[in-house]
Amino acid sequence: MSADTADRHGTDELSGRRALVTGGTRGIGRAIVDRLTRAGATVAYSARTAPQSGHATELFVQADIGTTAGVETVSQHVHDRLGGVDILVHTVGADGDQHVPLLHQTDDIWQLVMDVNVFAAARLDRALVPGMVERGTGSVVHVSSLSRSMPNPNRVPYGAAKAALSHYSKGLAAEVAPLGVRVNSVTPGFTESSWGRSFVRALADRAGTGYDEARTQLMADIGIPLGRPVRPEEVAELVVFLVSDRASAIVGAEHVVDGGSKPTV
Repeated sequence: MSADTADRHGTDELSGRRALVTGGTRGIGRAIVDRLTRAGATVAYSARTAPQSGHATELFVQADIGTTAGVETVSQHVHDRLGGVDILVHTVGADGDQHVPLLHQTDDIWQLVMDVNVFAAARLDRALVPGMVERGTGSVVHVSSLSRSMPNPNRVPYGAAKAALSHYSKGLAAEVAPLGVRVNSVTPGFTESSWGRSFVRALADRAGTGYDEARTQLMADIGIPLGRPVRPEEVAELVVFLVSDRASAIVGAEHVVDGGSKPTV
């Protein structure tokens, strides 16, 4: 989105709205926190690790929402500080960092990716969406992954978890839309975030090559017609649109932002 387009929508279109972003200290999550804030929202955010120095921490809560206790900590923080939320964005995710063949993926990895990618969203939605329903308004965005429909032999548990999240998101959207709450999902392709760069570095280490060579090879393997990875800020623009009144009729939809790399309709 150009600066002129952003100016047309104004910097206060979300003024007065309260938001929570999970996984909000790095990458796509950090970009969403920043963009929601610029749009005028009051934004709380959570992550397993503390934010980098220089970022505001007043509304930050450190918790692992892959656990029941972590979800309770975050939801209590939001109720205490904000009195609830009008916008909920689930960005947190995990693939277990075990990029090995499927038959070598252990139960621990399967449990981890389901806890972080699926149960965290379902539990936090259960805690916070009823408040939106009571007020008759609100918006939820679940961040999925192209892995949900394009299985990578070394990351099948992660892709399966994201597929479950997409299925859950669609079901929740149908359930709460008549009650005034909109639920949608956003599916980024390869994004040059902090996680994306660490993934490329891991590929480079395994192949014994440099970062640039590994990045070029990954882009060739994926096939990105745009000619470059997605930027976190581009995902954030889509999220802000979806939670705004401009998207008031968009419900239960998956929105892919991948530079054209998804090869299917």
